[in-house]
Amino acid sequence: MSHAPGRQAPRQLHLNINILHSGFVPSAWRLPEADPQAFIDVGHYVRVAQIAEAAKFDAVFLADNASIADQVGFKPITALEPTVLPASIAAATSHIGVIGTASTSYNEPYDIARRFATLDHVSAGRAGSNVVTTADLGSARNFGREAVPDHTERYARAAEFTEVVKALWDSWEDDAFIGDKANGHFVDADKIHPIAHHGKYFDVQGPLNLPRSPQGHPVLVQAGASADGRDLAARHAEAVFSASQSFEESLAYGRELKARAAAYGRSAVKVLAGLTTIIGATESEALRRRDELVDLIPWSYSLTRLAGTLGIPADRLKLDEQLPDNLALPGGGNGNHTFFHATLARARRHGYTVRELIRSLAGGGGHRVIVGTPEQIADDIEHWFKAGAADGFNLMPDVLPGGLQDFADGVVPILQQRGIFRREYEGRTLREHLGLARPDNGRAWQKSA
Repeated sequence: MSHAPGRQAPRQLHLNINILHSGFVPSAWRLPEADPQAFIDVGHYVRVAQIAEAAKFDAVFLADNASIADQVGFKPITALEPTVLPASIAAATSHIGVIGTASTSYNEPYDIARRFATLDHVSAGRAGSNVVTTADLGSARNFGREAVPDHTERYARAAEFTEVVKALWDSWEDDAFIGDKANGHFVDADKIHPIAHHGKYFDVQGPLNLPRSPQGHPVLVQAGASADGRDLAARHAEAVFSASQSFEESLAYGRELKARAAAYGRSAVKVLAGLTTIIGATESEALRRRDELVDLIPWSYSLTRLAGTLGIPADRLKLDEQLPDNLALPGGGNGNHTFFHATLARARRHGYTVRELIRSLAGGGGHRVIVGTPEQIADDIEHWFKAGAADGFNLMPDVLPGGLQDFADGVVPILQQRGIFRREYEGRTLREHLGLARPDNGRAWQKSA
């Protein structure tokens, strides 16, 4: 798409698909058309990615948990390792970005820098790295700890971890590789630099053992609503996944985050709000679809999941009463801040009973759910986007792949007709999809220092 000289290109909506195995709703795997083994079938993830690419989505997103943190007796869990799976998706697609998740709590920065630089090379510049800390006790015990590290410590480690990863990605200058057959000159070794990092959490000599990747850095993604999480995002993230339940919350979140980023001299941060869609030809049909899915979920499952989000025993929740008063952050503030605040805000705003809250969340946890026709969903997305409450959405359809196909067939054409979403890809890299610049190489600037 071309634009007149001197005119700024119109702002474009961004859409990612969060591939939550069979879908966002916990009962999605029970539908007649669903494959119960989809959660460990690479073909399932590839099919979802191909539907999203045909609809011109920016990226697929793969979440992670390093333990069995959900009630596996009832529903699928995040099982396939999300820094390996993106390579298969990239091999079966040509444009869509591939964002994987890696915990800074239980990994080493050299290994993560190498994995994502490799993914950026093998995908020809379509990689993104989602930076997370890990708050559940099961994961801590899987890595030899008897307790979850303190919230502040987790984020301090994450900040240093990310600094090291970025330095490693810059340890080769852009023109270090030569490949001159005639003169036998393979690389310019003077343009490959150790990073010699010695910090509180890590000692990493470097350099990385492969050239700087096509995007310079894979796109850095982060999610976290706590003060520490927002600060990490403001310092490093280029796209942030939020869990705001209302327009006003998302607008305030985005403004505050971008102000924090500006204080660090950064301006390019995209806010992508989590959004679950349940689509029907009519609103009543969509509501019926939601209720049928929720009715397939045992109430015991939903109560246990909600109690886990809120950090309280399940027996404190009564289906036909509102949430208990004076709820505090889980684990004395050491649990997941994001979904606690999002869930509590939704319950308090609408005055829901526990039963009503679970139904409004479609049996899931934390993220906003829209139930309606393609036109209603497009209207909501357009409103949030044009008013600046979000730069785009991390989409979590009720059922996969069917719910995504419904969105692609029904909602995407409306967004395209309204001129806010692309009809064709204009670039090949994830940075180009997101309108993000390729970062300069900071190590190259230090060469003469």
